[in-house]
Amino acid sequence: MKLLIVAVGQRVPDWAQTAYDDYAKRFPPELRVELRAVKTEPRGSRTTETLMAAERERIQAVLPRGCRVVVLDERGTALTTQALARQLTQWQLGGDDVALIIGGPDGLEPAFRDAAHQRIRLSDLTLPHAMVRVLLIEQLYRAWSINANHPYHRE
Repeated sequence: MKLLIVAVGQRVPDWAQTAYDDYAKRFPPELRVELRAVKTEPRGSRTTETLMAAERERIQAVLPRGCRVVVLDERGTALTTQALARQLTQWQLGGDDVALIIGGPDGLEPAFRDAAHQRIRLSDLTLPHAMVRVLLIEQLYRAWSINANHPYHRE
């Protein structure tokens, strides 16, 4: 199984990329993690709807066929770390690759967001996109460590 993190926005600070890379290399071979950054649509004088539609097209272009689409959304289901670990197990048992989508500055197009298999939220706080990448991969690694009885997670 592969976890694909699709993030709108290509530039992140060095500290965020270093942290992301550190967690990404910790995953075992049977649970690969891949990041695909897609370009943010230039703002200009376009409407928000037009911007989000263009970003949706870019997101859909990098999604593998048949993958489970999980969007990060402030209105999504809140998960504890333990619940995320259980969810990760379910995804693995399902066998399909899972794409976790981080939207752009304006969020995700409502129709795309609503059509996703799942909507989850990482926090009640508004977080910078670079921080979301790091927080997401750390929590996925923590979820894996719980399921693998690895000592990374201590209760």
